[in-house]
Amino acid sequence: MFVDATAPTQASDVSEPSGAQASSEDMRKKREFNKLQKRLRRLTGNAIIDYGMINEGDRVMVCLSGGKDSYTMLSILMNLQRNAPVNFELVAVNMDQKQPGFPEHVLPEYLETLGIEYHIVERDTYSIVKEKVPEGKTTCALCSRLRRGTLYGFAEEIGATKVALGHHRDDILETLFLNMFYSGSLKAMPPKLLADDGRNMVIRPLAYCSEADIQQYSDAMAFPIIPCNLCGSQENLQRQNIKEMLGEWKRRHPGRIESMFKAVTNVAPSQLADRSLFDFQGLEARQSEMARNRIDTVSLTEADDE
Repeated sequence: MFVDATAPTQASDVSEPSGAQASSEDMRKKREFNKLQKRLRRLTGNAIIDYGMINEGDRVMVCLSGGKDSYTMLSILMNLQRNAPVNFELVAVNMDQKQPGFPEHVLPEYLETLGIEYHIVERDTYSIVKEKVPEGKTTCALCSRLRRGTLYGFAEEIGATKVALGHHRDDILETLFLNMFYSGSLKAMPPKLLADDGRNMVIRPLAYCSEADIQQYSDAMAFPIIPCNLCGSQENLQRQNIKEMLGEWKRRHPGRIESMFKAVTNVAPSQLADRSLFDFQGLEARQSEMARNRIDTVSLTEADDE
């Protein structure tokens, strides 16, 4: 077992207020925060266990964008690291893409307070994206591809055995519907993935966590959020439309999001239509085999009666 998800909270927990001056509202907020943190820690620990994300001696490169998801991932992983029965390292890495106005000091100053090994990788992918993508077109695809390639290469440089990304449950479901609606494929984001180059193992420790919980945790922790000025300002993205659709379903049909995510982990290839996943051509042969076995069973029963 990777971690005891019910273990007592550590230094990152908000301590109970001392003295008679503490208000009941303060006490309530502290209790709610501790419950939230324990839930995120439990869900993250369960995902790590279920998919074998982190093993003894792993050196995990935690990719930080400056957004709520990656800050939360680093915070929860550091918390779990203290209770884990296996030893592993965490290395925080941010990629400075040279976007105009990017506050270069924010992440280093924050990471210094954590006392964690960290690196800032400087690559001017911003200029490449602006040059290649026509004005008004979505920059996300090219931006992500360039960022991913750079980070994968840097992971090898520092000897990282795992690359941790901050995608959560909502990201996975949004990707599922994006691919269904616009790409004609039934795929999402796996919690664990061997990169196409065969060299990098990608993990998503927040795969079981909801975006709402992550937002609440980020707000409570007051992380120094850095907005993405390159793509974050693009309003009419396909992903945003999917997000709004899922949000409406969640409001109108409580429990639907949880059920859909469970479906991602409970696939029946024989009930779909992908010929590479299931041998539909061989069903007649299977039918004949089942018929022979059924006849053999009947014959044995008749022999016993005699």
